[in-house]
Amino acid sequence: MVSLAAEDLVEMYRRMVRIRRFEEQTSALYRDTEVPGFVHLSIGQEASAVGACWPLRRTDGITSTHRGHGHCIAKGLDVQGMFAELMGKSTGTCGGRGGSMHIADPGLGIYGANGIVGAGLPIATGAAQAARLDGDGVVVAFFGDGAVAQGMFHEALNLAGVWNLPVLFLCENNHYSEFSPEASQHRAPLAARAAGYGMEHHLVDGNDVVAVAEATSRLIEAMRAGSGPCILEADTYRWHGHYEGDPQRYRTPEELTTWQGRDPLVVARRRLAEAGVEEATVRGVEDEVETEIEAAVAQARLDPEPEPLSLTDFVYAERAAVAEPAEVSADAPVFKTMAAVRQAIEHEMLADPSVYVAGVDVAAGGNVFGLFRGLAEAFPGRVLDTPISESAVLGSAVGAAMAGKKPVVELMYMDFIGVCFDALLNQAAKLRFMTGGRAPMSLVVRTQFGAGRSSGSQHSQSLEALLAHVPGLTVVMPSNPTEAYGLLRSAIQDPNPVVFVENRLQYGMKGPQPPEDYRVPLGKARVRRPGTDVTVVSYSRLAVEAEAAADELAAEGISAEVIDLRTVMPLDRETILESVRHTHRLVIVHEGVMDFGVGAEIAAMAANEGFWYLDAPVVRVAPPAMPAPYAPALEKLWLPDRAVIADAIRRAVQV
Repeated sequence: MVSLAAEDLVEMYRRMVRIRRFEEQTSALYRDTEVPGFVHLSIGQEASAVGACWPLRRTDGITSTHRGHGHCIAKGLDVQGMFAELMGKSTGTCGGRGGSMHIADPGLGIYGANGIVGAGLPIATGAAQAARLDGDGVVVAFFGDGAVAQGMFHEALNLAGVWNLPVLFLCENNHYSEFSPEASQHRAPLAARAAGYGMEHHLVDGNDVVAVAEATSRLIEAMRAGSGPCILEADTYRWHGHYEGDPQRYRTPEELTTWQGRDPLVVARRRLAEAGVEEATVRGVEDEVETEIEAAVAQARLDPEPEPLSLTDFVYAERAAVAEPAEVSADAPVFKTMAAVRQAIEHEMLADPSVYVAGVDVAAGGNVFGLFRGLAEAFPGRVLDTPISESAVLGSAVGAAMAGKKPVVELMYMDFIGVCFDALLNQAAKLRFMTGGRAPMSLVVRTQFGAGRSSGSQHSQSLEALLAHVPGLTVVMPSNPTEAYGLLRSAIQDPNPVVFVENRLQYGMKGPQPPEDYRVPLGKARVRRPGTDVTVVSYSRLAVEAEAAADELAAEGISAEVIDLRTVMPLDRETILESVRHTHRLVIVHEGVMDFGVGAEIAAMAANEGFWYLDAPVVRVAPPAMPAPYAPALEKLWLPDRAVIADAIRRAVQV
């Protein structure tokens, strides 16, 4: 049991009072419209936050919830910066980019409050994996009883159990999921669920800071020694509504009064009295905190708002310049795309111990295509099999990246992005921006796609347009093994989240093997074949088909310039427009369905920025907007080939 001296109890009380006064002041500021947006307060839950963070080191991590002010303060975050953040000031913790629900400081091990219920749990697993790679660190993942209904809850706990991660899943059970009482949301108690994941479950009085600190200290000490994850359920209550302004028709005044009788601060004062702490000392703590809060608010009011020129700051991290590599010698050894992918990852893992690989069957099975056979043996503990839990796998990558690692996680099929889109859309793509650049986010999601093998509608989709529409993501789609190697190495070294998409029909494709240090710049297209009559823009496998079509058309006197985008997002607009400037015609080819696809964006760019260059309408070549057929005869009709591309080029030059 943790030994707590009187001065420890005083410090615990100080932290709880700081949270209480911060939240009360925030409520008043919100009422007076000095704080915009949404506000969710943790008044009544101070003891669980302070008690859980009490045994943590600075380097240990926490993940939080939309009701996260108390957790951040308990972990040591400066309240003046927090007030400035809530007011949208440039001096805020996150530069005014996150606001109430999204405060984070990875430097303090605070991996973010989160506006998505349950989303912090997968992130906690990645932060815990990073902590394990670095030593004996631990992570406390705060969540509410409402998050138990989320799939991310189940996936994260299962992954943590399978990997035996040092995560304390701390449920602040305040008995309400938004407006719904706990009893109406769950058929099984949390203790029963814990057994299903092979974890211990412990229940503690969440309004007694000493009880929480003692329980947390004991469990975290065991985790540092390798005991694995467990669940601690803190029985507590939120005094305010789900959000500020909530009319609270779902509970009675009598219920609230009963719980206020168990005020965590009153319980803590009783502990102080029992320890012989004088009332004057207690009042002195309260006065000190009051002065601190008043000064923080006053300063935040004076602080400046973000400069207009800073609007787009932190969407992307600045990437290091990479020169376009020289053409690989024709005398170079030949290798396949599958070897290129493996060699690129192997090179980066040898060069950088922060790189690791995770995904379904990537270790024992070497991945579904056998790309990584033997890699787990070569890098013990850095090639990790996961359950079939896409949300947990990608969420863990986000947490590991925030903790300074460079995870390379595999999504078996591109179609499965829909299963875990939150981890990309709301976490990986946005957290750097929402933390004002504080959150590192160097991660790679490797996946593959490719119609043409009767894989059906759920295993044949080309979804790059969906991903390219998410600011913050980089989307890479190589067309040959040589550049797959160079692009993947650049992606792993890049400070931004990258979705790296391989075409499975090209895994056996052969090409010249580049030198080991070969890298290809991200965001830069390449002119594959010079021409004068028409520009053809494509990427991935259809760039190869477009080049083949252009070669055939040369015999007809048509000179087609073929551009391989290589990176779909960010789009290399300059290379495309420069080509159209001298060819005056544009054909766009891609495997994603035509409507609202990448071709539509390029066509709009050509019409807007290159209108005076064009001598003919833009032509798009893509499958019709329908699911991929299964029957080979129908799939062949649906999917463009080089003959369809050649016909489109002919139409473009004949206008």
